[in-house]
Amino acid sequence: MRAGPVSRRSLLRAGAGLAVAGATANMGTGAAVFAAPAPAPTPITPPRRALLIAHRGCSALRPEHTFAAYAKAIEDGADFIEPDLVVTRDGVLVARHENNIADTTDVAARPEFAGRRTVKTIDGERQEGWFTEDFTFAELKTLRAKERLGAMRPESRRHDGAFQIVSLEEIADFTAAEASARGRTIGLIPEIKHGGYFASIGLPQEGRLLDLIGRSAWLRRAPLIIQSFETANLRALRPRIAAFGNIQLMQLIGDPSRPPADVAAAGGTRTYGAMIATGLADIASYADYLAPPTRMVIPLGPDGRLGRPTGLVEAAHRAGLRVGVWTFRPENHFLAADFRDDKGDAARNPAGSVAEMRRYLATGLDAIFTDDPALGRQALAGG
Repeated sequence: MRAGPVSRRSLLRAGAGLAVAGATANMGTGAAVFAAPAPAPTPITPPRRALLIAHRGCSALRPEHTFAAYAKAIEDGADFIEPDLVVTRDGVLVARHENNIADTTDVAARPEFAGRRTVKTIDGERQEGWFTEDFTFAELKTLRAKERLGAMRPESRRHDGAFQIVSLEEIADFTAAEASARGRTIGLIPEIKHGGYFASIGLPQEGRLLDLIGRSAWLRRAPLIIQSFETANLRALRPRIAAFGNIQLMQLIGDPSRPPADVAAAGGTRTYGAMIATGLADIASYADYLAPPTRMVIPLGPDGRLGRPTGLVEAAHRAGLRVGVWTFRPENHFLAADFRDDKGDAARNPAGSVAEMRRYLATGLDAIFTDDPALGRQALAGG
């Protein structure tokens, strides 16, 4: 998932480089770096248990954004499943990590679509590949999903070619059926991807999303959290969701040195770091959740091990925001050095992942995104 031109994966790898504006020189040694804002009228009291969010479904074990990934996540106890939303040429909201589907489908092997390979600039980043907005939904249905991380996830990779691309409407119907069959509440946490870009080409997502919610009895009552790395769309959605009692908004936080894509497109320079350092109260005026990358909550030191919490969770709570962090992944490659084992960089390390999540949960988080909800459930169980 990209925050402008920087992916969630690259931010996680950056580790200690995620110091935000206003950080003190000794951030790595554990000093709290977020000054207390003015008292909020309604400070947040953390829930008894953080929400467990299945990042693109159970994407550690099944190709992301497929029914298989969502089904596995629900079976493993996720409270919410996450569809990243992009748009087709005929205006259908579909679940893909990005609108560039070169890495998550078999489109490159389909000669009938070879002529649609192209180069575009999306949120300031030059990309080459195949893009959802150049396909109808029916055409996308002829493709099959594949594992984005390749050999790092052999369990997921063995399902390459088995599953279709799915629409948000299909995901909603599927989740409603699962919730009914299991007799428990399951929420959706859709992310609006590249909202400004899609609006600029005549395919805005926000209205389509609200229309779909309005048409679905289940979506009108299920827990929903709409997330975005952009800010203008969330601000615009705040009054529009007033008619729904089940929708919250989540402000995703990207590379602290960069502004959100919509801010940059409008000529603005205010970065995510500045938003965090001095603008939490402003974010709380339109969003319910703040969602930074993990290392903004507990940074990595020079040795790759976790330092001390930055104080961001407490500061956000004082401003009236709940906090969810992204993304916990179970491979050694993504873990802090404290939790890696000796089985190799690409190896799954369930025990290490659970231990890392527990360290973060101790800061008072309200939600966690994980690629492996079964491990997230273990972390939340404590012990």
